[in-house]
Amino acid sequence: MSITVSPYLNFNGNCNLAVNFYKEALQAELKVMTFGEMPGSEFPDDLKTRIMHASLEFGQAVIMASDTMPGQDVTFGNSNSVMLSVSDVIEAERIFNALSVGGNVVMPFGDAVWGAKYGMFTYKFDVNWMVNCEQSQS
Repeated sequence: MSITVSPYLNFNGNCNLAVNFYKEALQAELKVMTFGEMPGSEFPDDLKTRIMHASLEFGQAVIMASDTMPGQDVTFGNSNSVMLSVSDVIEAERIFNALSVGGNVVMPFGDAVWGAKYGMFTYKFDVNWMVNCEQSQS
């Protein structure tokens, strides 16, 4: 049996900017559908370019995202984070550095008390991120 968990992020109209930022930083494959591309959609012109659903695939991970509908604003806070567990320390540090550009680094990427390399930040689109790389015990 295999179970995966995929974070689903919601945005207030800037999902396209966020997922394209993720695409570059994570070197991910990005699939996007706008509200205007949805079959049978009757959305006003100003909503047609908003993201109905986006999927970012990288490694064995998937992050999904969308913009909210009018009247369903997102309130960002500290109740959710995206945790990336990366097996290669060089790649973990690269991802940390790429994603944290323009954000607020809470804990720089470095040695953690549990023996891993770890860092946390809130990036420029108000989502909390953690990057962890377990180190082999020798």
